[in-house]
Amino acid sequence: MDPVITLNGLTKTYVSGLVALHPIDLTIERGEIFALLGPNGAGKTTLISMVCGIVTPTAGQALIDGHDVVRDYRAARARVGLVPQELATETFETPWASTRYSRGMFGCPPNPAYLEQVLRDLSLWNKAHDKIQTLSGGMKRRVMIAKALAHEPSVLFLDEPTAGVDVELRADMWALVRRLRDQGVTIILTTHYIEEAEDMADRIGVISKGTLARMIELKIAIQGRFVTNLRGDGLIVSSPTGSTAYSLSAGGPIIDPAVQSLILTPICPHTLTHRPLIVPGNAEIDVTLTSKDDGAMTTLDGQVGVAIVQGDTIEIKTSEHRTRLIRFPESNYYDVLREKLKWGDR
Repeated sequence: MDPVITLNGLTKTYVSGLVALHPIDLTIERGEIFALLGPNGAGKTTLISMVCGIVTPTAGQALIDGHDVVRDYRAARARVGLVPQELATETFETPWASTRYSRGMFGCPPNPAYLEQVLRDLSLWNKAHDKIQTLSGGMKRRVMIAKALAHEPSVLFLDEPTAGVDVELRADMWALVRRLRDQGVTIILTTHYIEEAEDMADRIGVISKGTLARMIELKIAIQGRFVTNLRGDGLIVSSPTGSTAYSLSAGGPIIDPAVQSLILTPICPHTLTHRPLIVPGNAEIDVTLTSKDDGAMTTLDGQVGVAIVQGDTIEIKTSEHRTRLIRFPESNYYDVLREKLKWGDR
């Protein structure tokens, strides 16, 4: 493992008492593409701003390539390129002059050949000597990316890079991101689009209300045959009447108890990519943890869990032993759902 970014208990609380970020622990490997998902106001930009040295953390520590962003801020910032959400360009300058200036601000010697290649990669070379104010919004965002790359950073932050960007630029941008990753640049991007994150990123983190929830990756097989890969916060496996509240809260289906089945419900509150899977009750299910997450647990009906690590496989099947519960004849499964879980009309 070669971590380039290490966050230990990084926290931000404003004078008003607002907790923008609860303690966050995170390690990002060198050459990795890490995507940060979350709604507006979740804390994505605050987190990036603290790591880049724009916002001062209230507590905790952020290291970039071993350099503390507070105590050793010059060395830390020299390794970072940032493309913010907002367009902030020198209106009366040209892309060529702007990128040269950005490179010089970091004390880097002139390198016209490198800057020309960056502008060509971003389809800006034919606009290199035009005033930035004459460029389109998409072109201006490309200039922002060129400026962030001007000093050859080892870590690149892209804050909502595809916001308001046309399809052509989006494709060009992701192609550039892949090339940079191949060159060893570590890339952290924020986005609202789960499809982009899943397509581009090596790992995904979900942030909501200032708290980072790690996503795990699972491989699911039924009767020994591979079915699908799942990336989410977890997976609930239940019978129609077992763990019903957990399954329904995660978007699982309502199944009549007479249907002998097992229900696999992904816990993915941030995406509609994954759907519940219903299989015969006698099916044998294998769930394998394929990600490197070191905090994954397996629990039985929400009780005390057992830690699992990458490569562990959990075998799930219906027990041969049945428990007969005392039930009043007049009780009805759907009445219970309506009364206890507030389902449908009462």
